[in-house]
Amino acid sequence: MASRTASSHTLATDHAAAAMMAVCAIRSLRGSRRGNVGPLALSGLQRKGGPTTLDAMKTIGLLGGMSWESSIQYERIINTEVRRRLGGIHSADLIVRSYDFAVIEALQESDDWDGAGELLAADALHLQRAGAELIVLCTNTMHRVVGAIERALAVPFLHLADATADAVTGAGVTRVALLGTRYTMEQDFYRSRLERHGLAVLIPDEPDRTTVHDVIYDELVRGIVTEASRREYLGVIERLIERGATGVIAGCTEIELLVGPDDVTVPYFPTSLIHALAAVDAALDDRPTTAL
Repeated sequence: MASRTASSHTLATDHAAAAMMAVCAIRSLRGSRRGNVGPLALSGLQRKGGPTTLDAMKTIGLLGGMSWESSIQYERIINTEVRRRLGGIHSADLIVRSYDFAVIEALQESDDWDGAGELLAADALHLQRAGAELIVLCTNTMHRVVGAIERALAVPFLHLADATADAVTGAGVTRVALLGTRYTMEQDFYRSRLERHGLAVLIPDEPDRTTVHDVIYDELVRGIVTEASRREYLGVIERLIERGATGVIAGCTEIELLVGPDDVTVPYFPTSLIHALAAVDAALDDRPTTAL
């Protein structure tokens, strides 16, 4: 751990900016394939039209803080994209429930997924009652309890894996590497959702899987971003490419703080960016935007 923590934390800023810029690459990939206009519709965001009024925007409920290092990126991306589309001083209409991540991590560690599901479902319902018209869960791992959340809601829930799969298939990638927490990589809840979209999903072998997981929990959720860990991740990615992966999913939202699209040689899919943009699509619901 000493070699990791000794490096500068400025990488966090660099890669947060890189993640924001990744939307351009994703739009380009989607735009290069005819007929691939899914829920993200990334290649068609710049529609002609006049300013959209406030009543055209749905209220988004965010379940965040798992960890806050990544969920603040959701807010930044969503607000930036709403302003880009609507112009002027527009920003997103958000209601946020941000958790103490120590509570969530304890539930994960104790394998109390039922308790975690009850907690998130109750708070998703609170968001709905407060006026949220769609719900976004700002974490890959906690999609393990999506069933409980969806059963509690009468408003749409925007599944992160579906949005990600749309971006991957829209880019023409069919064999993709998945990096994330051990729960996301090893358990079926996330990989099977991607596979429903026709994707072949590769995860790291050991000891790479442990390295990916440990860096997330020991460093990234604590705001520690180091060059040593970035090199380790890039080594993991190269080995997955050697096994046949033609794209990489950053299947933990904190990974985007460490690895950016310019760091890899294949298409890179930052899930918080993809998910946040999909939330904007759903909130604006194909209303006209200001011409850019």
